[in-house]
Amino acid sequence: MQKPRSLREQLEDKNRIIVLPGVFDALSARIAEQVGFEAMFQTGYGSSAALLGMPDFGFLNAGETVDNARRIIRAVSVPVLVDADTGYGNPLNVWRLVRDLEALGAAGIFLEDQIWPKRCGHMVGKDVIPKDDYLPKLKAAVEARKSRDFIIVARTDARAPLGLDEAIERGKAYRKAGADVIFVEAPRTVEELKKVADEIDAPLVANMIEDGVTPNLTGPELLKLGYRIAVWPLSGLYSATYAMREVFTELKKTSYTKKTRKMMVTFKDFNEFVDLQKYMGLEKRYS
Repeated sequence: MQKPRSLREQLEDKNRIIVLPGVFDALSARIAEQVGFEAMFQTGYGSSAALLGMPDFGFLNAGETVDNARRIIRAVSVPVLVDADTGYGNPLNVWRLVRDLEALGAAGIFLEDQIWPKRCGHMVGKDVIPKDDYLPKLKAAVEARKSRDFIIVARTDARAPLGLDEAIERGKAYRKAGADVIFVEAPRTVEELKKVADEIDAPLVANMIEDGVTPNLTGPELLKLGYRIAVWPLSGLYSATYAMREVFTELKKTSYTKKTRKMMVTFKDFNEFVDLQKYMGLEKRYS
């Protein structure tokens, strides 16, 4: 079996865009890998919802992020890029977080410049720390990694509180400080997406949230604009929530699920998906 390409290797292919689905637990990660994704993104928004039942509003902590990354990374063989929020503290906390995640096998992190407690990049009321406070955290992340294959994505949320020009200037500064990829969060128009790509000389991330503030474009459209990574962080979470709510509503209403079976896989198919026969074979071997 051919070893999956690292995220660094995928970035070096400038003729294609890397589309990353957002995953929030081991099962969603297995699904993303099974349908053919070569890499994926551990979403903080989705992790907060799945682990805590709470919004992406600064409730998730470093330990919960690392524990979730451990389960997700163990469940798949392709690269996993981890949302590390603001790094959960000062540069030393960021340094340790990078060391811990790299040791688990993570492919890299997103590190953002919001004040703590942070919130989802498409929510109102965001603010950012001074650039000179973020740069030491970014430096710590870059210096903490042991392998160049570990990708540091520097994210700025300055667009909303300080304007697009300041966000672009931060992106340039973060690239100069050693970030591998730059992520200007929440441009509001296609023209703004294009301006970011025209002015920042670096691999760029576009964040495609359904009903968010940034227009949703296809992978080829984003690649043409100059983006290298397209993250769809909430598609899986929103679709799973919708299907589960529909099924549970029908079950509560009728005490039956016949009408919603089309939203479910079968007992047999699910057992095949989680490799039940493999573990039954191991059980037999060790009995």
